[in-house]
Amino acid sequence: MLDVTQLDRCDDAVRGWVTEAIAAVEADANRSADTHLLPFPLPRRWGIDLYLKDESVHPTGSLKHRLARSLFFYGLCNGWIGPDTTIVEASSGSTAVSEAYFARMLGLPFIAVMPASTSAEKIAKIEFQEGRCHLVDDPAKVVVEARWLAEDTGGHFMDQFTYAERATDWRGNNNIAESIFSQLALERHPVPAWIVVGAGTGGTSATIGRYARYRRLPTKLCVVDPENSAFYPAWQTSDWSVRTGRGSRIEGIGRPTVEASFLPAVVDRMVQVPDAASLAAMRAGSDVLGRRVGGSTGTNLWGAFGLIAGLLAAGQSGSVVTLICDAGDRYADTYYADDWVSAQGLDLSPHLATIERFLDTGAWPA
Repeated sequence: MLDVTQLDRCDDAVRGWVTEAIAAVEADANRSADTHLLPFPLPRRWGIDLYLKDESVHPTGSLKHRLARSLFFYGLCNGWIGPDTTIVEASSGSTAVSEAYFARMLGLPFIAVMPASTSAEKIAKIEFQEGRCHLVDDPAKVVVEARWLAEDTGGHFMDQFTYAERATDWRGNNNIAESIFSQLALERHPVPAWIVVGAGTGGTSATIGRYARYRRLPTKLCVVDPENSAFYPAWQTSDWSVRTGRGSRIEGIGRPTVEASFLPAVVDRMVQVPDAASLAAMRAGSDVLGRRVGGSTGTNLWGAFGLIAGLLAAGQSGSVVTLICDAGDRYADTYYADDWVSAQGLDLSPHLATIERFLDTGAWPA
């Protein structure tokens, strides 16, 4: 039996490990320069500028690197993560890749619970970070499976869908919203009319919406949502019990239920984007940028194009900001593979024609 002195030494050892772990995660943030804000070429005569915040340049290649870092800070500072804790997460891929990176950094085992349909490229990236993938046939059950695994291993379920909106300091501290506005300071329209993001956990939209209100800025927030996701129909009807029972084909965004981190009151508009339109915008945007971007970036671009056309039709000028969520190399065998797209029953051609017409004329379907 341990005496009080031995217990104190154990507590001191754990506290010392946590202190070093927090320093390691903070050092990672300090090493990583802020992500770039890239202009997307539009005719200057339109008087409207489109910018893409390039989150693909994070060390783990996606927007979710910010979330994973915040969740680790949150878990460490709350006393949930110690030197022997198994980290468990429910994720469609990118969050798991980023959390596996931080778990490996801290010497902790990591298990990603994810849909069996997750791309092989993302699974390989998790395994590269020494994480283990636990695949689930029913996407609606990944959270339940993750809770069970955390209990069975005596580990910690990170639960991005609950903690995303509270783990990030939305008032500042170099969050994504503060970064966007500071990077726009020298542009011709430094305060954007709209910021467009998708929702997976809802954490990014919550951070941006709260920040704009806190800073008393007129910027509006548009959340774009893919097929099969509950966020859009729930927002449209104010029925937060909506369940679609289906997973999203656009990895990283869309959920079969409305997650706790999604804050509908800070959202000014929602747009439901067909999956074929997301992939068409992804491919068209990649052609313009000269580099491949992921499917959720295509969803963002489709929403941004529609908003820009609306500003043009109203005779308004301004800027619109959206995100490059991750790079397209993760989807070589899916979104960029014509055989896969065809097998999904998706026809990109009418949406590609819509985008081509918009880039030429600024017109958008009603």
